[in-house]
Order: sequence, then structure tokens, then C-alpha cells
Amino acid sequence: MRIKRLIFGERSLTKIAGVFASKSLAESVVVRLKQAASLDDPQVYLVGPQDGAAVGSAAFSRKLEPEQAGIWRTLIRAHVVFGVAGVIAGALLYLVFRAADNVAVESTPGMSLAVMLFFGGIGGLLVGGLMTARPDHYRVISAVRRAVRRGRWAVVIHPITQRQIDVAMRELRARSVRVVRSL
Repeated sequence: MRIKRLIFGERSLTKIAGVFASKSLAESVVVRLKQAASLDDPQVYLVGPQDGAAVGSAAFSRKLEPEQAGIWRTLIRAHVVFGVAGVIAGALLYLVFRAADNVAVESTPGMSLAVMLFFGGIGGLLVGGLMTARPDHYRVISAVRRAVRRGRWAVVIHPITQRQIDVAMRELRARSVRVVRSL
């Protein structure tokens, strides 16, 4: 968990959504979830057809990604952590080639080190970019978008603790048409 906190700047690293056929059922689940899982208002959102599922809809975006400042912190942290890790991996690879008496590395040691550090850093930055994009969130966002476009309602939860995740999953599985969650 400490590694996740080092990389990600959001408080809630998991998104959970349940899809409902009616607004009244979704609202009752919101009330139940807040009580059962001890969730605060900014952790639970009701998303419906009025929010608009179009790309760029402000209401839709705020409910699915409420921690905008956290996303920027994630962007910076992920790139720094993985960029440095990539440079270290490049240096270790260089040392392995030197220890193995690789002819190419032995003949141009300075250039070989620079190339391995450069490509290690670039590789790390690419991984940092992937972590910032949060591909695991796409599953939740696309499922909610499809549901809203079909006139259904979704309850989106941004849990902070494992207990909140467990309670939310249990409640949503018992009452919703479909449940999706990110990692």
C-alpha cells in the first residue's frame, strides 16, 4: 500500500459503480451505502441521464473523477518515480553488460552508459504516463457512460479504505443490475 501512496496522489485509488434501472432504487442504495460503509458525500455520486454521458460533460466528469488536484499529483509522482526507476534499471543493465565483458559495452563504455540511462529513463517515463492514464478506471467510466446513455442510473463510489470497498461491493452486488470496479 505504501508504494501506491508514493505513486498516486488521489485519496481514493478504487472506483466502484453499480448500475440501476430506476432513480429511486439508486437513491435508496446511496443512502444505505453512506450508512453501512461510513462514506462521506464526496465519496458517493448518483449519475443519471441528466448528467450527460458525452465526452467532456462537466457534471459527468466531476462525478467520475472528483479529485482533479490528485490527478495532477499522480502525474508528477508517477513520472518522477518511474523515470528514476528506469534510469536505475538502465544503470543496472549497464553493470550487467560490463560484468559479462560484453564487447560492445567494453569498446564504448561512456556511450553505452549514456544510451542505457537514456532509454531506461524514457521507458520509466512511459510507464509513469501509463500509470497516470489509469487504464483500470476506463472500465468503470465506460460502463457508467453506457448505462446513462441507455437511461439508467449509476451509483459511483470512491472508497478510501478496504472496509469501504468490501461493504460497497456487497451492497451493490445485492441490489444493482451490474457492478464494475477498478483495481
